[in-house]
Parts: sequence; C-alpha cells; structure tokens
Amino acid sequence: MAENMRLTFLLIVLLSAASSENDLFLHFCGTWRHGGGGGGLSLNVSLSPGCAGLSVAADRRSLSVRGRITARCRRDDVVPLGTFGLRSEGESDFCVFWEPLLDTLKLQIGGKNLTLCWPARPRDSCCTDLSHGSNSPEAEFGIKDGKIRGDLVSGGTRAAYNFNGNFTDCKALCNQARGGAPNGNMLNWAGHPCAQRLEVETKESGNNVTSPLSGGGVPAVSVQLPPALTVAAGGDKVSISFHTNNSMFQDGYSDLQVLRDVVEITVENTIISNLQEPVRITFTHQVVPNTHSRRCVSWDTRRDPWMVNWLVDGCETVQTGDTHTDCLCNHLTYFTVLLELEPGPVRHLLALTAITSLGCAVSFISCVALSVHLCRKRKRPNEQSALIHLGLCVSVGALSLLFFLTGVLANVGGPGVCVWVGALLHYAMLCSFAWMGIEVFHTFWLVYMVFSPPPRPYIWTLLGFGLPALPVAVLAALGNIYGLAKVKGADDPDSPYHMCWLTTSPDSKLAHLVINWSVVGVLVLSGSAMLFLVYREIRTREEWKQSGVAFLSIWGLSVLFGTAWVLPMMTFGPATDFIRFLACILTSFQGFLLMLRFLLLDWMRKQASTSVLGSSSSSGSTRQHMLQAQEKS
Repeated sequence: MAENMRLTFLLIVLLSAASSENDLFLHFCGTWRHGGGGGGLSLNVSLSPGCAGLSVAADRRSLSVRGRITARCRRDDVVPLGTFGLRSEGESDFCVFWEPLLDTLKLQIGGKNLTLCWPARPRDSCCTDLSHGSNSPEAEFGIKDGKIRGDLVSGGTRAAYNFNGNFTDCKALCNQARGGAPNGNMLNWAGHPCAQRLEVETKESGNNVTSPLSGGGVPAVSVQLPPALTVAAGGDKVSISFHTNNSMFQDGYSDLQVLRDVVEITVENTIISNLQEPVRITFTHQVVPNTHSRRCVSWDTRRDPWMVNWLVDGCETVQTGDTHTDCLCNHLTYFTVLLELEPGPVRHLLALTAITSLGCAVSFISCVALSVHLCRKRKRPNEQSALIHLGLCVSVGALSLLFFLTGVLANVGGPGVCVWVGALLHYAMLCSFAWMGIEVFHTFWLVYMVFSPPPRPYIWTLLGFGLPALPVAVLAALGNIYGLAKVKGADDPDSPYHMCWLTTSPDSKLAHLVINWSVVGVLVLSGSAMLFLVYREIRTREEWKQSGVAFLSIWGLSVLFGTAWVLPMMTFGPATDFIRFLACILTSFQGFLLMLRFLLLDWMRKQASTSVLGSSSSSGSTRQHMLQAQEKS
C-alpha cells in the first residue's frame, strides 16, 4: 500500500511538471543485484529511432538497455563487463542518462561512463517526457532501489523498469533549455536545434565563420577555414555547428573542464585529416588564471566507441591572452578547450626535480652519518635525548630515500607497486612530522619542567612510529588512495613526471587536506607557541647569549617544527617560482640541515665546556647546569 502511494505521488509530481514544461533529460539510477554463477557479466544494448519507450532490465548475468527513443542512433551490441571491476557475485550501482536534445544515451557503471548513443542532430521531433510505466514482478536478481532524479520508485528488486515516451517539438524544447525564445542573432535552425549550424561553400581564399555575438558583443568562437580545405573537401559544403550545451562532452572528467563552447566541423560522408594548412579556431572565454593550463583538443570516437576521448593529437594550442585561445588543427571533428580545474603544470619542473633528487640523496647520507653519531651518544649514562634525535633522523632518512626512489619505482613497477610505495612514503612523512613535534615538545619540557622527569622513551617511540601508522592503515584499507601520481611540467605537459603518492581521486584529495595539511598546521602553530615560550625563558641567560646556543636552537627548531612544509601552501602570485624553489631546497635538504644543527651544537658545547673550566666554581656550576640542559635539547 505504501509503495502504491509513493508511485501515485511521484506520478502526480511528474505530470504536474509535464503540464508546464517538458523533461530535458531522464536520470534513472538503481543497484544491479547479479550473480554470475561462473559466467561473466555483460551489457546488452538494443536501440533504434522512434519514441515507443525505454526499458532497463537486469537478471543474474546481464544488464539490458533497450528501446526506441532516438532520432538517428541505431545500436545492437553485447559488451562484456569483465574489465569494469565488477564482481560476478554481488551488487553494482548504475545510472542511465537520456538527453533528447543531444540524442544521447549514457550508462554509468563500474566507475566508467559509457556512451550508448553519441550526440547527433535530432529531427524536428524529440523523444522526451519518459514517464514511468508498469514494473515487472519482484525477483531474486534484478534492479534494486530504482530512482528517478533521486526520487525512490521502488525499494524492492525488480527485473525491469519501463518508460513511455512522447514526441515534442525540438525547437520548443531547446527554447525551454535556453530559458526563452531564440536569440535574435541566431541564424537558421539546421540540424541540431540548440546549436547554430552553417553550411559553408569553400573558396580558394578560405572562409571566416563566427558564432552568434555573446553578451559583450564579441563572438564566442571564430573559425578560419584554410584554402587547403577546398581541395580536401572536393567541392562539398563544410558544415559548422556551434554547441553551447556541452554536458555530454564533459563526460566523466573530474580534474578537467570542457569550455562552454564546442565546435563541430565536418564534411558529409568525408573524413578530413592531415591538412597541409590547419584550421584556426579562436575561442573567447572568461579569464583563465596563469596557474591553470589550457589545451586544445579534438573528439575521437574511433579509439574507443563507448568512451569520450578528448585528444591533443593534431591540434596546437596558442594562448593569446587570458581570454583568448587559438587552436590550430589539421583535421575535422569536434573541437574545444580543456581547462585545468587544479593548478596547472609546474614551471621549471626539471630543475626542481634535479634539486629534489640531489637534496634527498645528501639528506639520506647525512641521516645515516648522524644516526651512527647518535647511537654512540646513547651509550652515555647522562644522555636522555639521543633516542628522540635518532627517531627524527631515521624518519627523515627514510622519507628522503623513498622520495629519491619514487620516480624510478613508479616507472618500473607501475600502479601496482606505487600503492605500497605511496603508503610507505606517506607513513615516513607523518613519522617525520610526529618526531618534529616530539623534538619541540621535549625541548619545552626540559626548559619549563625542570623538576619533572620527561616521559619514558617507549612513549616517544609509540607516538613517533606507532601513531602515524593508524591513518595510513585506514587509508590503505579504503583503497584508491595511494597509487601513481603525475606531475605535469609547463615545458612538456604531455610527458609528466611519475611518482608514487596519493592519487587524484576525490577521496585522496580529501585525505591530503584533512590529514597532511591539518597535521602541518597543528605542528606549526603549537611549535611556534612553544618556541616563543622557550625563547622567552632562555633569552635572559647570559651563558646562552655568549655561546650563541640560543640562536642555534631557534634556527634549528624553526626547521624542525615544519616551517619549510608550509611554503608549498603559499605557491600563488608573482613569487610562486621563488617559493617553490625555496621550499624544494629546505625540504629536500632537511636531513643535511639536521646533521649540521647537531654538529654545530656539539661544537658549541665543547667550546662552552672549555670556558667553564677557566671560570669560578659558582659560575662554572651554573654554566655546567646550562650545558646539561643544552645537551639534552
């Protein structure tokens, strides 16, 4: 009874919406309950022109999408789903998208977007208003929790969901999508109703074609056809369509955004490629920051007929200011510009990589030498801080070694090895942060808690090496966090630097923001507060002023509590390159700086010990107390 009421309410809502406006799309999602029973899973597609309706069905082994809803698309295929990461036994979420104005049908399953029908020029009538029809009976295997636009239709498991369609005038539907009547600058409606389409006769002198004027009185796209196209087209007319509804063209890109305008240039029944003179397409767009890259791309449907493939092959990108991008392409198809949503390629990537490799190698050797020195100091009965120094040295040394090898391991081992190397690299980094915090806190304890013994050594070990393992273990268990990462260089964005680290998935970005930057923030703020308190306590002591230990301690702790790790957060503005080089030097040479700090402090301790021997007994006693505190810190 409750389900029938839900269906009635949903039908009323759909009918009330349809009374005033037509549906611009259909969005149907569900969970496919399957059980391969030893056989592989498959997708069955059977589509043809018409407007009889759409059926989405599922059973133990197959998911079927059948119907007559398209304007021009015909398809009858069986697609194995073994490469989509779907297990034979279990459940898989999926969604079906239908856009009548683009005559396009998509299926999202297994983390991939499959285009069942590519964008085409629909006829005068579009098949829309796909209302939910009768359900099939419940079954053990099938579609569970079917939803239309997020509204639950049925919570049970059914073998099929059926939809009935109606023809609607495409021009009226396009006006509805554009929020009103067609723009007065729009030229004749030919083919696709939501795109300006022109048929151009090629001439020896070439042609210049522009899209309708934008709000600023400037055409959004300008196309210059070269004279060489006259010979290649064989006298046939060139068809140019300016698309602005590009939801289909985005198709699954998470870190890239397709420009608002997409241009289609074709010659009917003829494939044009390898032109002697390129077609020049000028895109006018909003201001794109210098930190975000732009790439001219063309759409190739031949490489994988089920997936959208935006390729840079055959197109050259010319950036003429922040608001204009010229694309020089030697073939005809769909063209647009891909914008980087994240900060674009890194400038001077080769130099930064060389500095990082050199610094990590020097830091690793320095940490090995310093570890041997600290192991000898641990044998002294009055040495209490050697274990903390040793823990920091080991973690920084491991971090330097892994960072030095990450590029080689990424290229040799690939994504499989990078899952483990990325997790180890993250663990080493968190261990370094933990021991930096312990160093600062221990110094604060020795200065302020004079009469209280510091915590036992195993407490520091547990915090330094055990605590960082918890978040790494959780992230590794979640999956798709660690893996192959690519850093693009501005000089050659198509040949990025490969390394093992966090992936570019949304979960990885969230983990990086929540864990890494929050740890660095807490480390810097708490370290700065403790450093100020330590400085306020020791700045009045004459012995520290004379020996310069105060300055060396402040300098050393400023490196320890992570100041260098904050610099990458400041890479914006005109000083970006300088900050990147500074951060690269400080972080990669951190092991060397640690060794230099401890060696200088040992040298200062020996100098101060010599001066103590020549002083009075009372003064020598005071200085000896200061040296012991200095040695502990």
